[in-house]
Amino acid sequence: MAVSRTYIPPRLTLPVGDQDHISGAPGASVVLVEYGDYQCPYCGAAYPVVKQIQQELGRSLAFVFRNFPITNAHPFADWAAETAEAAGAQGKFWPMHDFLFEHQSLLGDEAPFTKEESRLGLDVSKLGREVAQRRYASRIEGDFMSGVRSGVNGTPTFFIEGVRYDGPAEVGALLSELRRAAKTPSAR
Repeated sequence: MAVSRTYIPPRLTLPVGDQDHISGAPGASVVLVEYGDYQCPYCGAAYPVVKQIQQELGRSLAFVFRNFPITNAHPFADWAAETAEAAGAQGKFWPMHDFLFEHQSLLGDEAPFTKEESRLGLDVSKLGREVAQRRYASRIEGDFMSGVRSGVNGTPTFFIEGVRYDGPAEVGALLSELRRAAKTPSAR
């Protein structure tokens, strides 16, 4: 007798909360979480997809980014995550997040990032000191380990309403799934 097996996708083990960087309206009808690596070319390709989805869904979407630097393949991923977190401590996580992805090919050359830090009005010496001291290493490690416990095994990995999305990182597919999830009552 054949045993029927139904695939049950992994769920977030760490619920979205105050520890997260959230872009979007509180109480949005759907939450999209990305575990990403600033140096990963697939995350770089997914970045404009997420931007388009944010534009399409507007206030009905809350987007969360969690760090998942794959340092054995991307030598500047940890530095980039530290830079984003240090900028976040000064209230500029999302502008730095965007700059890191939009200038992914420049990772490893700190000069353009220092110039952007100044343009954003950040305390550049404080940010540089915190990155050098790996001030946010425990936060980044916490994101990473929550990803591992949630079934993340590569980047980008998305979760929609706490359930891992295993489809393509394409606008149409993600939008369709996000809209479906927004209509389905969930126990967030």
